Amino acid sequence: MTKPVRAKKHLGQHFLKEESVAKRIASTLTGNGYDQVMEIGPGMGVLTKYLLEDNPLVIAMEIDKESVEYLGTHFDQENLKIVEGDFLKQDLNQICGNQPFAISGNFPYNISSQIVFRALDYRVAVPEFSGMFQKEVAQRICSPPGSKVYGILSVLCQAYYQCEYLFTVKPGCFNPPPKVDSGVIRMTRRTNYSLPCDEELFKQVVKRAFQQRRKTLRNSLKVFDIPLKHKEDTIFAQRPEQLSVSDFIRITQMIDSHAVSTDDRIHRSD
Repeated sequence: MTKPVRAKKHLGQHFLKEESVAKRIASTLTGNGYDQVMEIGPGMGVLTKYLLEDNPLVIAMEIDKESVEYLGTHFDQENLKIVEGDFLKQDLNQICGNQPFAISGNFPYNISSQIVFRALDYRVAVPEFSGMFQKEVAQRICSPPGSKVYGILSVLCQAYYQCEYLFTVKPGCFNPPPKVDSGVIRMTRRTNYSLPCDEELFKQVVKRAFQQRRKTLRNSLKVFDIPLKHKEDTIFAQRPEQLSVSDFIRITQMIDSHAVSTDDRIHRSD
């Protein structure tokens, strides 16, 4: 019998040990629009076994060789595909056969935001995303405008997905226990997830606004070539945490309507 996997600090590993929590996380997926689930960082498979019960195919992506060996020894289900590799560096469409897939997992805290941004890059293929984050990150993803934690992650996720904070998980449910609470969320892709603006420019606008979140948009977005007639709009007198996704879309449209070319959209100082 293979020994339990050692939790590795550099990989941000905190293995979920509470079976009821694992089962509850697995049940957050609806199965709508896909036949396969990609689990990120399965570890010793406490969540994996419940995902296998409800999904035709589970792709377990694990960077830790010791965990890969453990999974290979303890799981022999035909509907499990174990992939050794870094989620942030893989061609996910190739792994999933260019078919839709959901994403789930007990995500490593140290790269959880990167995981979300990577998933957003694949939003055309990902109808649903659910799993466990550090509670602060989970709340940030789901927070509405006006909240102190509303930021880049909130706007970019909510632009394409309906985001729900589902429940909190205490440190004692893990081995080793983290120092903070965890939160489980579900992101369901919006029916219309193509924005009515230049999406790359939209991302730039959101990031620039929140990088100077204490400033009004009139000041934080100076790097963009915004026509004077638009600068007088009251929306530019607000701070980024006050704006909804639709507000950021409108600002992007204002900037884009004046742009002569992609290279002219941002004027950066040397």
